[in-house]
Amino acid sequence: MSADDQPALHAAQRKRLRQVELLLEVSRRMAAYDTLDEILIALVEVTTEELNAERGTLFLNDAETGELFSRVAQGQGQREIRILNHSGIAGHVFSTGESLMIADAYADPRFNRSIDEQTGFVTRNILCVPIRTVKGEIIGVSQTLNKRRGKFSRADLQLLEALTTQGTLALQSARFLESMKKIRRQEMEFIDVVSEVTADIKLGSLLQKVMSEATRLLNAERSTLFLNDEKTGELWSEVGQGLESLQIRLPNNAGIAGAVFSSGKTINIPYAYADLRFNPAFDKRTGYFTRSILCVPIVNKAGKIIGVTQVLNKRGGPFSNEDESRLRAFTAQISIALENAKLFADVQQIKNYNEAMLESMSNGVITLDGQENIVTCNQAGLRILRTSAFAILGRPAGEFFSAANGWIMDRLRQVEVHESAEHLMDVELVLGDDTRSVNLSVQPLLTMEKKRIGWMLMIEDISSEKRLRATMSRYMDPGIADQMVANGAEMLGGKNVHATVLFSDIRSFTTITEQLGAQGTVALLNEYFTLMVDCIQREEGMLDKFIGDAIMAAFGIPVAHEDDADRAVRTAIAMVNALHVWNLARAGEGKPPVEIGIGLNTDQVVSGNIGSKKRMDYTIIGDGVNLAARLESACKQYGARILMSEFTYRALRGTYRAREIDIVVVKGKTRPVSIYEVLDYHNEDSYPALAEAMGLFRNGLQSYRKRNWATAQRLFEDVLTLNPRDQIAELYVDRCRHMAVNPPPSDWDGTFIMESK
Repeated sequence: MSADDQPALHAAQRKRLRQVELLLEVSRRMAAYDTLDEILIALVEVTTEELNAERGTLFLNDAETGELFSRVAQGQGQREIRILNHSGIAGHVFSTGESLMIADAYADPRFNRSIDEQTGFVTRNILCVPIRTVKGEIIGVSQTLNKRRGKFSRADLQLLEALTTQGTLALQSARFLESMKKIRRQEMEFIDVVSEVTADIKLGSLLQKVMSEATRLLNAERSTLFLNDEKTGELWSEVGQGLESLQIRLPNNAGIAGAVFSSGKTINIPYAYADLRFNPAFDKRTGYFTRSILCVPIVNKAGKIIGVTQVLNKRGGPFSNEDESRLRAFTAQISIALENAKLFADVQQIKNYNEAMLESMSNGVITLDGQENIVTCNQAGLRILRTSAFAILGRPAGEFFSAANGWIMDRLRQVEVHESAEHLMDVELVLGDDTRSVNLSVQPLLTMEKKRIGWMLMIEDISSEKRLRATMSRYMDPGIADQMVANGAEMLGGKNVHATVLFSDIRSFTTITEQLGAQGTVALLNEYFTLMVDCIQREEGMLDKFIGDAIMAAFGIPVAHEDDADRAVRTAIAMVNALHVWNLARAGEGKPPVEIGIGLNTDQVVSGNIGSKKRMDYTIIGDGVNLAARLESACKQYGARILMSEFTYRALRGTYRAREIDIVVVKGKTRPVSIYEVLDYHNEDSYPALAEAMGLFRNGLQSYRKRNWATAQRLFEDVLTLNPRDQIAELYVDRCRHMAVNPPPSDWDGTFIMESK
């Protein structure tokens, strides 16, 4: 060896010695740490420092999830990163066992830019090597990014491989120790959870605890426990994690839960929307997004499936085989507690039912023994009869029900003779100075052998209902009032309904009031409203209110019919016809006629009680109401009696003499709507050759919208020839003349803008 080669030899020896010292330092540092997190941090710090790099990351493989995970990412703080163990640079190195040295990361197709885009970090060059055990098994990868000066060399790659190999034993040991601690902690936690949960015997709170603990044990977002209802063939649950408390019911053979219940086999779905058995309808309804599902059967000690437990969306990835085992063990332990709680709930329910059935009834129930003595009377019976238990119990029934109420004993005798129940509707019960209207049922009490052991009287107090029905019938059709009373609060709450709204108004009412004075005006309105309300109630419409001389009514509220639009149109026709007959009588008395306009519209409206706690009004509001009012007002502009919207026209089931007269945008709106005039109230005297005139008008309107002004004008003039009083045809003659001189813009579609209400 020459003297010139000696410096190079010494440099190589010093480099090898430095590397040996470094590896010994790594071993020493690794031995000083107890936890996997500390070892990961130390190993990344060493490799990053020795390679003079900007950032390093060490990924370990999670065999259960098929992911590479890291708890260290320098420059971003400590957090856990998970990627699929076959994706990106790290996944390629793990899958192939091949070390990579990449000089230009963005030029490599395997590089995933998404992390850089999310963090703002720019990756230039990469070293990535597999982490191998002594047996050659790859347990992860070590990745170093961005050499601070220059690019990574082959020597850098060898150094990284040596450093990671040196730390492998410590990594394995720490990971094994962490796994053992985790298993031990889970076992102790599992025992504590099972002990706490199974101590609860109340079904509602037990379900809540089971689902809460299942969610926590599996680190999931939500869980639901379904029990089988053998009577209905349904799976049901009272609690859903992350939702409001409610009862969910579904057929016990439907969906994922049904499949598990029917087959008795666990289902583990890592990607819910990729599985054909998953029904996304519940997600769409609630806004929740289901990613992964684990569902296991609940089996009792006899081997019978009594329900299923379903856990959704494990945090950090799909559910593992370990999760399946833990959930099966958990459900096996709590199945006994569930059956005990269910049995307790059934027994308690029967007991409570037997004790509270009579007291919870709003009807009075009185039982008599075989000697006609009063044995029991519930609280409702005491209230209806205005008595006390001391005053009635043990007394002979004939003594208590005497004088004006003696007819009750007569009915009891008839039941005894005929051995069949009797039901009396709306009969009077005299209680001191007060009389109550009741429904009374008298029936015999029989043993299992059909032997009579007494009687039972059931009394329903309908006094308040009768008064309410009588009051309501003054404001709406009596049949509707009956249905509202029968449905009670269910019909008095606010809700969206589909209805047809009717508005009517007297023309030139101010002039009439000036002529008649106050007394005459009131007399006129009373007579007029009587006629109009009769027309509304004949079609089972609801009179909403009187607004001065105007009437507002609705069809489809509070009780809907299939032909509500037709009922409204028939009502409007009947109102005009009734008004015609009334005006003939008024003319004979020398009184001026009364003319009206009617607007109809069919739409979704809001109905219900509106007002304050002191003053409520059952009414309807919404755009559908406003449009009906605008159409009533539009009758003045068009010289029409009855106008309806296109929505009412399309909802009609019957055939009526109606013609489309315009497309308008009413005051306060931007959307155009077609309007139609109803002409069924006309006869040959009031409108000669109506059918022919309607055909001419329709053709004229088509020509008008096609900008054929001369043709349209001629057709409208033909209509006027048949009926010179057709104000709408006259209006279109004027429009045609104006359009011929002042053509509309090219985008004109025939729509007319109404500037007034």
